[in-house]
Amino acid sequence: MTKQAFPDREAEDWLVYRGEGTPRDGLWNLPEPPPWRRFVQGRPASGLGPGALQRAASYRPDQNIVTMVNAALHLRRPLLVTGKPGTGKSTLALHVAHELGLGPVLTWPITSRATLEQGLYRYDAIGRLHETSLRRAVEPETTSNAPDIGRYIRLGPLGTALLPRDRPRVLLIDELDKSDIDLPNDLLNVFEEGGFDIPELERLPAEEEVVHVMPAKGNERVAVTRGKVQCTEFPLVVITSNAEREFPPAFLRRCLRLVIEPPDSRRLAEIVEAHFGRAAKDASTDLINDFLRRREHGDLATDQLLNAVYLCTSGSRPPEVTLQGMLESILRPLGTTGPE
Repeated sequence: MTKQAFPDREAEDWLVYRGEGTPRDGLWNLPEPPPWRRFVQGRPASGLGPGALQRAASYRPDQNIVTMVNAALHLRRPLLVTGKPGTGKSTLALHVAHELGLGPVLTWPITSRATLEQGLYRYDAIGRLHETSLRRAVEPETTSNAPDIGRYIRLGPLGTALLPRDRPRVLLIDELDKSDIDLPNDLLNVFEEGGFDIPELERLPAEEEVVHVMPAKGNERVAVTRGKVQCTEFPLVVITSNAEREFPPAFLRRCLRLVIEPPDSRRLAEIVEAHFGRAAKDASTDLINDFLRRREHGDLATDQLLNAVYLCTSGSRPPEVTLQGMLESILRPLGTTGPE
C-alpha cells in the first residue's frame, strides 16, 4: 500500500496533489486563483491584463509618491524610483496608467546586455534580404524593389513611447541598475530631445518619405517621416532601481528621484483590503503584525504577505500544522534559500 504524503485526514479536501501516484481528478475543489493570478482572453478597455489591472487598482501610494508622480508629469522628466524589492516600484507605473487612462504600460526589462538600440528599434536586415532572395527565385524577371522596409523595423518600448500622440504613454524601464555602465549616459540625449533618428529610413529616396513601421507590440503599423521619431507629449518614464549601483550625476540631474519606503501596518491593511475585502483585512491583523516583525530581520515583499493572506482566507484552508509550515516558507526573507 502506498504511503500517503499527507496522512492527516483533515487535509483531504485541501490537497489537490496528494503524492500517491494514483490518477485522480483533484482540481474539482480548487478555489478561485488570487486576483492577480487570473488569466482570461481579451483585455479590458485599459489595455491591462486582468492580473496587471488588479495590481494597478489595488495599489496604495503614500502622499510622497503622489507628489513626485505629479512633479514628473508637470516637468516632463523621467522618475527614478528606488526601493527594496517588493515595495511596488513597477506597480506604480501600472497604477498611473490605469488611473489616467493612458493605455497599456510599455515595459523595457533591463539586463546587463541591454543597449539603447534595443530600447529604440530593431531592423531585421537579414529577414528582409532573405525575402528579397525568395522573390527573385520565384520571379527571376522581376524588377521590383526589395520588400517594404517598414515590415522589418520594429520599435522598442522606448521608441514606441516617443511616437507623437495627444496623450503621453507610460514607459517602465525596469531595474536600470542591472545595465551596462554606459546605458544611463546613452539615454541622456534621447530624454533631452524627446526623439531619435532611424538611419535606415533617413537614407531612403524622397518618394519613400513616410514609412509605416511596427510598434513594440502588435501589428498595427505607425507612420515615421524621414526616419525621425519625435514625441509631442513626453511619456511618463518610470525607471526602477534596487540601488545596487550609483548612476552618473549627469543622468541623475535629468531625473526626479523617489525613494519608496516599505509600507507600514496601516498601508498593509489597506492593500490587503483592496485585494481581498474588509473581512479578510480584519482577519489578517495578526498575520500583518507577524509580517512586520519578520521584516525587521530581513527583506520581505508585500507580495509575500498577500500570498499568505490568500492561503489563510481563500476558503479552502489547509490544516493548521500544514498551514504554519507553508507560512514559514512563504514569509522567508528574500535572499534566503536554505534553513534560517
